[in-house]
Amino acid sequence: MFKTLGILAHVDAGKTTLSEQILYQCGSIRSAGRVDHGNTLLDHDDIERRRGITIYTDQASFRIGDNEYYLLDTPGHADFSAEMERSLRVLDYAVLVVSCVEGVQAHTELIWKLLAEYNVPVFFFLNKTDRDGADVRRTMQDIRGKCAADALLLDDGIESAAESVAELDETLLDAYLTTGFDLDLWIRQMAALIRSRNLFPCFSGSALSGDGIGRFLKGLDALTPTSYSDDAPVSAVAYKVRHDDAGNRLTYLKILSGVLHAKDVLQQEKVHEIRVYSGARYAGVSSAGAGSLCTVTGLHVPAGTIIGAQMHVPPVQSQPLMSACVQFDDSVPVQKVLSVFRTLEAEDPQMRVRYVPHIRQIQIAVMGPIQLEVLAEQCAQRFGLTVSFGEPEVLYLETIASPVYGCGHYEPLRHYAEVHILLRPLPRGSGIRFSSACPTDVLKLNWQRLIETHVFEKEHIGALCGFPLTDIEVVLLMGRAHEKHTEGGDFRQALYRAVRHAVFHAESVLLEPMYRFKIQVPSGCVGKVMFDLQHMSASYDPPYSSAEDVTVCGRCPASEMMNYHSALSSFTKGRGLLQVRFDGYDRCHNTDAVVEAHPYNREADTENTADSVFCSHGAGYNVHWTQAAQKMHCAVDKEILKLNN
Repeated sequence: MFKTLGILAHVDAGKTTLSEQILYQCGSIRSAGRVDHGNTLLDHDDIERRRGITIYTDQASFRIGDNEYYLLDTPGHADFSAEMERSLRVLDYAVLVVSCVEGVQAHTELIWKLLAEYNVPVFFFLNKTDRDGADVRRTMQDIRGKCAADALLLDDGIESAAESVAELDETLLDAYLTTGFDLDLWIRQMAALIRSRNLFPCFSGSALSGDGIGRFLKGLDALTPTSYSDDAPVSAVAYKVRHDDAGNRLTYLKILSGVLHAKDVLQQEKVHEIRVYSGARYAGVSSAGAGSLCTVTGLHVPAGTIIGAQMHVPPVQSQPLMSACVQFDDSVPVQKVLSVFRTLEAEDPQMRVRYVPHIRQIQIAVMGPIQLEVLAEQCAQRFGLTVSFGEPEVLYLETIASPVYGCGHYEPLRHYAEVHILLRPLPRGSGIRFSSACPTDVLKLNWQRLIETHVFEKEHIGALCGFPLTDIEVVLLMGRAHEKHTEGGDFRQALYRAVRHAVFHAESVLLEPMYRFKIQVPSGCVGKVMFDLQHMSASYDPPYSSAEDVTVCGRCPASEMMNYHSALSSFTKGRGLLQVRFDGYDRCHNTDAVVEAHPYNREADTENTADSVFCSHGAGYNVHWTQAAQKMHCAVDKEILKLNN
C-alpha cells in the first residue's frame, strides 16, 4: 500500500537528518547525508545548502516490505511555515521531531495545532538522545503537557505498553482482562486509535547516529495502514507548484482515487508528462495510482486545488505579517520584475504580490526577514535579476464596522452588467465569503456563479489606506444581464465597482496582526518587562515564578513586539527568552498614526474605482459613485438603501 509520511519539526530539531537516516536504513540512498556537510538528498537546492536550513518541501520514497512510502521533508523555520502547512493536506501520517535537549519549542506547538486542524495522525520522534543534556523522560512530560496527553513511549515494544493502551479502548481492555495480550489484536486496535488521533506513539533515538531508527520504522510500518482505491474516478489534490530549469510549470499531486495516465484531461487541461521526484532527480512514468504522489506538466491549477473530489481543506493559517517593497534598477522594465514575482507567487500563494501602478511599486507579503533574503537569492539564481527590499513593515488589513449596501453598473457600448450587493462584517479570521440572496428568475445561476468567481479572483482593498479587505461577506442581492450584450468580463467590472461603492460608504476599521507571547526572564528583570509591555499596548496574565525565573504570557500588537528580541537580550544579558506566535488580527491600537503614515487618495485610485459606467445615445459615460445608486436599473428595497445613510 501507498503511505505518505511528513517529517516536521522546529528548526534544528534534526528533521532532515532523520529523513536521511530513514532513507539510508531502508536502502533508498547509499549513505545518510548531513546538513552541516551540505550533502543531503532532500536539501539539494544551493540556497538550502548554503544556509543549512530546509526552505522547500522535498520528497523521496522508500520501501518497507510491500509498503511504498512517500517521505516529505518540510521546512522548520517559521518564515517558511506556509510551505510546510500546504503539505499537511496530503499526509497520511506525520512524524513530529522533538529534540530531547530543547524539548517542545514555540514552533513545535504551532505545528501541533496545525496537525490537529488538518486531522493528521501523529508519531513523535524524540531526537538527539546522544547529546549532553538530553532527557527522554522530561521530553515526554513536555509533550504530554503541551501537545498530546495521550502520547505513549513505545521504545520497549507494544507489549510493554499494553496496559496503558488498553485503558484507551474497551475492546483491548476486555481482551486484556480475559485472554491477555494478543499482538495482532493490539496492532489493529492501536492503528485505529492512532488514525482517530486518540493515541500518539513516541519513539526515541539519535537521527545522527542511527540509534533507535530501526525500532521506530518497525513500529511505524505496523501501525500505519492506508486504504486507497484505483477502481474509482480520478481525484487529486494539488499541494505544491514549482518550475523546473526549463521554465516548465510543475504541479505536485496526491492521487486520492483512480489512476492518472499521461495525456489524461484534468480541469479541462491535458496532462503532458507524469514525473516521480526523489530530491532533485525524477523519473518519468506513464501512470500514477491512488495514494501515490506525482508531479505533472501541463496542469495550471493553484496550489490547494481539489480535483474531482468533495473534501474540506482548512484555509492556510500561516499568514504573512509583513509587507515589503521590491527595489530594482530603473533600467529594468517593471513588467519583467512583476513577471518574476508572479512566478514566485504561483509557488507561494501566501506571498500575495501587489502592483501599485500610479507609483510603479511592487509590494509583497512575507513571513519574515529570512524569507526576504531567500527571495533575493532566488531572483538572482533563477532569473538573473538583482533586487533588494525596502524595510519590512507590519501588514495591515481593513474591514468594515457594519453592513453596507453597494452597487455597480458597467455599460459601455455593446456591454451590460449590473450588480447589487450587501457587505457584512464577519468575525475576525473569517476572510472573504460569498452568498447569494438573488433568485435565479431575477439573475440566472450561471451569472451568479460567475460573480462569485470574481469575488475571489482579486484582492479587494479598503478605502482607509488601501490595505487588503478581510472578514467580510459579499451577499449578492440582485443583478441584471442583457440577452445580447453581456459578456463575462462585464460582471467582473460591475462587481468590482459594487464592492468599492459599498466600501466607500462604510465605516472602515483598520486591523493589525497580533502576537501571543511568552517572556521568561530572571526575577530581577520582571519590572522592566512589565513597564515595556504597558508601553507596547499589550495585555497579559499575572506573572508566575519558577526557580529563579519569572514568566509572563499575553497578547501584543506585532508592530510593537517585532524587534523586542534584541532589547530583551540586551537588558537580561542574554538570559531572557521570548517566544511569539501569530494570534490573528484585531482592531489597530494606533489607527490615527498608521493612517497618517500611509496616505491614500481613494478617488485617485482609478484601478479600483467606485464609479459606474452607463450608456446614452450610443456612448458610455462615467457616473460618480455618489450619484450612481440613483441611476441603477434594478429597484432596490428602501430598507437596504438606509444602510448607507
